[in-house]
Amino acid sequence: MCGIVGYIGKRDAIPVVIDGLKRLEYRGYDSAGLAYHTGDGIEVIKVLGKIIGLEKEVERIDDKPTVAVAHTRWATHGEPSEMNAHPHTDCTGKIVVVHNGIIENYRALRQYLTERGHKFTTETDTEVIAHLIEEFYSDGELPFWKAVRSALSEIEGTYGIAVLFEDEPRKIFAARHGSPLLIGAGDDEHIIASDAAAVVRYTDRVIYLDEGTLATVSEDSIIMSNLNEELVTPKIERISMTLSEIEKGGFDHFMLKEIFEQPVTLQNALRGRLNIEEGTVRLNGLENYFDYLHDVERIIITACGTSWHAALIGEYLIEELAQIPVEVDYASEFRYRSPVIREGEAVFVISQSGETADTLAALREAKRQGVPVFGVVNVVGSTIARETDAGVYIHAGPEIGVASTKAFTSQVMLLEEIALLLGRMHGYSMAHGKHLVGELIRVPALVENLLKQEKKKGKIRAIAKEYQRCNNYLYLGRGVNFPVALEGALKLKEISYVHAEGYPAAEMKHGPIALIDKNTPAVFIATEDPLYDKIISNIEEIRARGGPIIAVATEGDNRISELANHVIYVPQADPLVMPMITAIPMQLLAYHIAVLRGTNVDQPRNLAKSVTVE
Repeated sequence: MCGIVGYIGKRDAIPVVIDGLKRLEYRGYDSAGLAYHTGDGIEVIKVLGKIIGLEKEVERIDDKPTVAVAHTRWATHGEPSEMNAHPHTDCTGKIVVVHNGIIENYRALRQYLTERGHKFTTETDTEVIAHLIEEFYSDGELPFWKAVRSALSEIEGTYGIAVLFEDEPRKIFAARHGSPLLIGAGDDEHIIASDAAAVVRYTDRVIYLDEGTLATVSEDSIIMSNLNEELVTPKIERISMTLSEIEKGGFDHFMLKEIFEQPVTLQNALRGRLNIEEGTVRLNGLENYFDYLHDVERIIITACGTSWHAALIGEYLIEELAQIPVEVDYASEFRYRSPVIREGEAVFVISQSGETADTLAALREAKRQGVPVFGVVNVVGSTIARETDAGVYIHAGPEIGVASTKAFTSQVMLLEEIALLLGRMHGYSMAHGKHLVGELIRVPALVENLLKQEKKKGKIRAIAKEYQRCNNYLYLGRGVNFPVALEGALKLKEISYVHAEGYPAAEMKHGPIALIDKNTPAVFIATEDPLYDKIISNIEEIRARGGPIIAVATEGDNRISELANHVIYVPQADPLVMPMITAIPMQLLAYHIAVLRGTNVDQPRNLAKSVTVE
């Protein structure tokens, strides 16, 4: 991890790969580097820290090289340092590699190569790749691309790589297994990248590398094969991403921009999918499996992080509307716990990027067990989108902020639609369906009004200012809003580095209430729903012990203001759609606290946007 960009063509390659790295900064990194062909060999430049440091280093380059690869690293093996930064070279310096992923058997390979006389200079697993290619090429019997293929056949783990070779200065060699890689196709130029954001300035035509694909890329051709040396025909796809979508557009941070984009992204998640007359939805991506879903006996949803919180909301919704048993699993645990999946069941996987390594592994384990696997993803053409049997896109557009906001609410919207579809298949009445469709239609406008009010009055920012110095928070909710409490706590942890915990409100009495004091705010989601009186009792328990209370409540609720220190009002809506509304104050509170504490909101420490390693 975490970002790869390569260029071959007629332009000056350095500005292209630097610009590409900047487009990938949101993914998180700790060091950066690049390599380029000179007239006499390959030059490597590496820095610890931000890309601006790399920019200063390349200012001294007088030539305008037309072939280069670049990388931003998120440390997995070896501490962040200039030495451990990519690119990495072999003993001769003729072979240069940038790599995303993890080489699981690197210790054994390193020992073998050391015994064969190779000298290692870094602590990384990636360096093994360069030396392994050198080992296969050194006898002179294999063409270079075959040496690359032979080296990759010895590797266990995941990789997306780009390789330069001094003796073939007009080629870049690229390959992927478990870590995303694509090639942007231009006119007599190609850009290799781990994310489409790095190529969108130059082309909207991309080729996504499939698992086990090796590509030899020159400025006017792409030759692709699999690891069995069988030729693969490149398939060019169009990407809809625009440059404006990956720029801040006048906002101070990408995260704030994406919070304010939610009225549009929620509408995009609904567009063309509602059947008002019949009180149901149209999800054409699942259409071929409607008969199967009509008889499905149990559903497993697996995801990571914020997507896991959306999955928990989906569990409440599907069980409420369709009366189908639902189990939600951490994708990182799913494949290791011998999951019991039987015929007649189905698995849904949720991922913003469509590349999350743990979720992808869970997908493959479920398919190995022979049940249909359905995807809920954002990125068109992503690995999960391609490998699931069917699925739906959330259409949230590029999400640059590491802390997910608009993708979360769009995931919830899609789960609302899936739950309604399943509900109508399993006895949820047309009348109830029409009511819920009407409530879903209202959500984008309700969110827009909520954001306008906050922009005008700044109430959440004022609350954040009062509590910005607190180092512990509790987030509490019940029913379908309990996962929103978890998500609120996660947002605060991610971007402000403040300790926060989310709990079902009733669980407070079973231990966590011991944490309550005047410096530990409790954030309650206390909207009017069937559990309202219960959560009021939980608020009373905190209030009796002197804990500050911040409540998210329904407009018109005067009772809550007598109990809470601060109330954030949200518009009235059906309890089933309320998570998409109550999520907004959670996001804004975390954002403002982070800004006031001076943290890097869009690129929080130690985090990567798309976790493509286990």
